[in-house]
Amino acid sequence: MEKVWELHGLTEEEYRRILSKLSREPNGVELGILGALWSEHCSYKSSRRHLREFPTEAPWVIQGPGENAGVVKIDEEVWVAFKVESHNHPSFIEPFNGAATGVGGIIRDVVSMGARPVALADSLRFGELTQEHTKRLLKGVVKGISSYGNSIGIPTVAGETLFESSYETNPLVNAFCLGILPAGRMLRARATSQGQILFLMGSSTGRDGIHGAVMASGEFGEDTEHKRPNVQVGDPYFGKKLLEAVMEIVEEGLAVGIQDLGAAGLAGSASEVAAKSELGAELYLDKVPLREEGMNPYEILLSESQERMLIIAEEDKLPRLEEIAKRHHLEGAVVGRTTEGGTLRVFFGEEKVAELPVSLIVNEAPVYDRETKEPSYFSQLREFDQDSLPEVDLKEALRKVLSSPNVADKSPVFTQYDYQVGTNTVLKPGGDAAVLRIKWPSKPRINSQKGLAISSEGNGRFVFLNPYEGAKYVVAEVYRNLSCVGAKPLAMTDCLNFGNPERPEIMWQFVQAVKGMAEACSKLNFPVVSGNVSLYNETVDREEVRNVFPTPVVVGVGVLENAEDYVGHAFAEPSEIYLIGDLSRSGRVDGSEYLKVVHGLVKGDVPYVDLEKEKALSQTLLELNAKDLLLSAHDVSVGGLMVALLESLFPSELGAQLEIYTEERLDFSLFAEMPTRVVVSVKPELSDELKDIVEKNSLGWTFLGRVVEGRELSLSYNGEPVLKENIDELKGIWQKGLEGFL
Repeated sequence: MEKVWELHGLTEEEYRRILSKLSREPNGVELGILGALWSEHCSYKSSRRHLREFPTEAPWVIQGPGENAGVVKIDEEVWVAFKVESHNHPSFIEPFNGAATGVGGIIRDVVSMGARPVALADSLRFGELTQEHTKRLLKGVVKGISSYGNSIGIPTVAGETLFESSYETNPLVNAFCLGILPAGRMLRARATSQGQILFLMGSSTGRDGIHGAVMASGEFGEDTEHKRPNVQVGDPYFGKKLLEAVMEIVEEGLAVGIQDLGAAGLAGSASEVAAKSELGAELYLDKVPLREEGMNPYEILLSESQERMLIIAEEDKLPRLEEIAKRHHLEGAVVGRTTEGGTLRVFFGEEKVAELPVSLIVNEAPVYDRETKEPSYFSQLREFDQDSLPEVDLKEALRKVLSSPNVADKSPVFTQYDYQVGTNTVLKPGGDAAVLRIKWPSKPRINSQKGLAISSEGNGRFVFLNPYEGAKYVVAEVYRNLSCVGAKPLAMTDCLNFGNPERPEIMWQFVQAVKGMAEACSKLNFPVVSGNVSLYNETVDREEVRNVFPTPVVVGVGVLENAEDYVGHAFAEPSEIYLIGDLSRSGRVDGSEYLKVVHGLVKGDVPYVDLEKEKALSQTLLELNAKDLLLSAHDVSVGGLMVALLESLFPSELGAQLEIYTEERLDFSLFAEMPTRVVVSVKPELSDELKDIVEKNSLGWTFLGRVVEGRELSLSYNGEPVLKENIDELKGIWQKGLEGFL
């Protein structure tokens, strides 16, 4: 028989701690509040002490971690708000609604900062496509993302979709949103004085999503069907009405603060507002608009029904708030007030159903220093000698890599999203980063010539092989992607997806990855302004325990001085091709897609990232773009150099004559996923100027060949012809990798 504390996701030690603080037994409603707010999902009790390592400040950072989203200054007119969050467990239980409500939730996080959402991105991980249930999850998740984003009218402009067996029963669904706001008009989730009203606006409240935060903080077993009621159901059309109503409230200056209702529902939002405001709060549950009969205080308080916002305002603004809610066909009611002192009191009619110190709910959740232990697999997988790999048929190897779902064309995924709604998308999905125009449609009207760039990455396989170096690699790749399109990297948000932190090996992965990310962010001056931690991505199936690959997903944001002056990844005209960057080391195929799909191995160590050279490469790319020297730029990542070259050829109508001169084995040179390397094309008469700039910045360059007319790819190795291919045939193989699965 479960103990009372176990029903609310608490440990016996945590329950004893609550008893000590209260000097009494908490009632069921109070236990529900504390169980939800002390859950891993809400309190970050296993991760909080380690997250302090992240650099979070820079002159352009307006708001760092601690609010619903981070805010960064673009210029004197424009700020941007952005954040990424996970909806992993709900998406496994109910793929469509789990993914859709993940999108809806992250949109509301950005809206609550007073920003208008203008772009979405996603980072998705599934099991191998050979599994039938992987296909079902993939279809449901993509459909959920497209349904919500397309319906609410916000373009999904960037993202990634990858497949590994470790995600078979625990997919990762991370959603990102970016919004713009006029400089100086940011709101926070806090009140400014006692006596201000808490105006609940949006959808009515139902029983969906109760225990959602607790469910998201636990491991899974074989049977998840009974958890379906924990998954919220979203309505994008209602979400659109709520978005426009909130924008109207913001533009009229009616709110002093805004908090969306996410994890733990009204209990979470009200207590977090009170804690940040150093105030107390009263809630009147009988005033909450309901859509189901017979709901009790526990259900009303902890419901995670979607499309709801808590507006903190002065009493005299109530008539106008009610008018706006009514005109947008939304529910709107005063459900509470801020009070002096630091106590949350909850009433249902005349009955007081809960009374707890706000500090106990929000600030005094336990912070654990979990045991760490290097996993036994770590040293075993490092015992890898790539020179012992058998020689391969280059044609066959190339086809295997191109047809791998991790390399193959992702347009079957992103073409289901409306990535051009709003007419701000300049550079669409499929390249190194998306590029957007900056426009604010209402007062004060903004129509900046600057552009925003967004890139998302998260190489879980590399982080599995070496959490410290793998995490550095992920941050550096996002930074490089932004630079490739001509954007100056500004800041990032992250979603840290890991397994069960109570297992010392998993906690070791987490700690090492955070250290690696923190080092990269510090040296690149790329601060973390918001984020999310998703732990317990683990499935216990009979005797088998499966944790996901440790997967820190990073979404970076950069700025272009002119949105139209971006650099694409496609070869544009006959030209010369160069590889620039850190060319000081031989290619290693450790952890590469080539090693997995051609040799059936996931082994080795992660290529070390020289962060000083990464920073120099970014500066070089920006300088080359400013001087208008680049026809194209594309970083070397999944699939290696050969895939980068082909991805630049596929969108064009051109061919290439490649000349590789190296002492390395050719397959290593072509398929190694070495960092800090970018393939660029340049007009022949400008190549000397390009080389001079690269050398001035202490980087290397090597001539790779020429972009030519026709659709043929020829490759010579140390002067000997080794490969001749029809590019359209290779493109067909690449395009079929995901064909038929959606």
